[in-house]
This record gives sequence, structure tokens and C-alpha cells, in this order.
Amino acid sequence: MIAAPSVSTHALVVINPISGPRRHRSVDTCAALARDVLGRHGLAVEVAVTGSRGDARAFSQRAREGGAGLVVAWGGDGTINEVGSALVGSGVALGIVPGGSGNGLARELGIPLDAAPALEVVGAGRSRHIDSGRIDDATWFFNVAGVGLDALIARHIARPDAQRGLSGYTRVTFWELPRYRSEPYRIEWSGRTEQHRALFIAFANSRQYGNGAQIAPGARLDDGLLDLVVVDAQPLWRIVSRIPALFRGRLQPGRGLHMHAITGALITAERPIAYHADGEPGLGGVSLRVTVEPSSLWVRVP
Repeated sequence: MIAAPSVSTHALVVINPISGPRRHRSVDTCAALARDVLGRHGLAVEVAVTGSRGDARAFSQRAREGGAGLVVAWGGDGTINEVGSALVGSGVALGIVPGGSGNGLARELGIPLDAAPALEVVGAGRSRHIDSGRIDDATWFFNVAGVGLDALIARHIARPDAQRGLSGYTRVTFWELPRYRSEPYRIEWSGRTEQHRALFIAFANSRQYGNGAQIAPGARLDDGLLDLVVVDAQPLWRIVSRIPALFRGRLQPGRGLHMHAITGALITAERPIAYHADGEPGLGGVSLRVTVEPSSLWVRVP
């Protein structure tokens, strides 16, 4: 269990100016809103604006080392991932202002999607622990990670010119789904080994990817477990038939769909494994080890 959140009144707000399908406010307006709302809650606010991948993590690490008690990620799941990665294991709390296209973690935590009420949660809400997932002791994730088709989709969506939002994810998914060639994987956990030719394998810390798509209805952010979800290669009609259950939170194990609560797993493939962590693409070796760190991150929630 990590220490209680810092009592420092210094807060850093990290703004990603290009996250999300559209932006209705300028960076200056966002900064002014953050200073106004958080200032009313007694917080001295510093603002940092990202310019490239890795900036949010670097800003947050410096704030942590400089004694900040709170770092606010204003952006999508990728920005939240970078900020959270710098704060894991510390007493510095993560605040979230959703600004992305899916906003999976924010939705799961019940954080308002509009900026002003989200900032009110940061200033007046409470701090709670959540678990953190980790890939190969190097890459953190807080929402969902995965390999296979969803990693390919994440790579498409990460492109600067990609269409974002639910419509963008849907378009890419239905373009790639009939063309994707499933690969064989060996999955080991808790002394158990299974072989799957999988369409994708997800490791869910929370229930949903974003936009209400609940890949792991039984997942909980603070249970010390990840939900392993394996979707085997199967006819397209069967996949499409499960889409309503996906958005209603009613997916259940069945033919070609496997779910297990785990504390860690090792995935082995025949070639280097492409993965995503909270939608951010990465490439590992021919094996990936996925673990969970219970109660390792403080987050501001309603």
C-alpha cells in the first residue's frame, strides 16, 4: 500500500492540446479554467502543455520530484497513461479531465466528461486507490492493454491523421476484422497453460475500452486482479452477434470467448508481439509478461 496523498497545495495541470476528436477551447482558455476552478479549492496551479509523446510523463515526473501533491491529466487515455506512469507508487494523486475520444478510465471512475465539473472533482472530490497493470516491467497501463487485433487498431488510431471517436474505432475495426490473420499464442498463468489462435487477447484493469464498450464486465479497478479476455479466431457473424452484449456490459464466456481473473500471465508467440497499453501502441519480444500492482495509484474521484 502506497502512502496517503500529499498535503501539498501545489498542482500541475498537463494539457494535451491535440487529444480528442475535436477541441472547443484554446489552450489559454483551458489553463484559465483550471486555475479558476482549482484555485477556488486552495490549489496553486502550474500548467504545462505537451508537444510530443513522452512530455506528459516527463512533466509529471518533475512535478513529483518537486513536491507537487497533485498532477492533473487533461487529455485522452494516452495522456492519462503517461501522467499515471510517473505517479505510480507515490503519494501524488492523479486528477483527470477527459479530453480524448474514448475516455475509458474517466468513464469507469465516474468522472464527468465536461471540463468544468471534472475539475470540480479534482478540487473537491476524494482520493482512492486503483491497481496498475504492467507489461515487461517497463510499460504501465491503468485501463486495458492487449495484443492482436486491438493492438493493430490502436496503431491505426494513434496516427496523426486518424479519425477519432467511436465512429473512427468502428470504421477501422470493420475494415481490419475481415482481413486480420489470427496468430497462435501460448498463455501461462497460475500454473496453467493454454494454446490459442487468438483474434486478440485483452488484459483489463477496468471494464471498458471507452465509449461504453465493456470487454470485461467483471473487472474492477481495485481488486488486485486483471481480467484476461481471449477472443479466439471465429466466424465474423459470431463476432458481430456479440457487439450488443459488448455495449450492454453483458459479455459472458462462451464459444470462442474466454475470461479469467489473474494476477499475472506470460504470453509467448512466434514473432515479436505488438501490443497496446491504454491505446498506446508498442512492440515487445516474442514473449510478454503482464503483471498487476495492487493499490499502487491514487486517483481523484467524485
